[in-house]
Amino acid sequence: MIAWLRRRGASAALCALAVFSMAAPVRAAAPTPLAAADVGALVAAPAKGSKVLALWSLDCAYCEENLAALRTYQRQHADVQLVYVATDPMAQRDALAQRLKDAKLDDVPARAYTDATPDRLNFMIDPTWGGETPRTLVIRADGSREAYSGALTPERVAKLLEQR
Repeated sequence: MIAWLRRRGASAALCALAVFSMAAPVRAAAPTPLAAADVGALVAAPAKGSKVLALWSLDCAYCEENLAALRTYQRQHADVQLVYVATDPMAQRDALAQRLKDAKLDDVPARAYTDATPDRLNFMIDPTWGGETPRTLVIRADGSREAYSGALTPERVAKLLEQR
């Protein structure tokens, strides 16, 4: 690659950039911070379709399966906005990003808690939620909401997201 660039008259800087970009590991998109001030926008009803908040954590046994089931559904339904929300702190950002990458689920917007009181964020997101994961919150354009705790099957995902 470097020899090819040099034959084409590329500068030393371009050659160095090529070397560093080939050597740099490919990293998953890391979750962005979610603080109390951000929750209002996160739980706002979408203009159309549905918004799905997939709440998960690193120590959750069924969370990856839920994230994958929701992502599969979303790929077939363009009117569904999907956001992964990790209840783990941003200090775990690299581990969260790696878990999503390993599961091939790193192509969805992801958030992670930054608030010092995670229970407060839980309540702000869904006042009926006790903090268990996995938790799926569906917010429809008409403002209605439906929540489900536990492992999701494809059938359960379809039932949660069916148009009303």
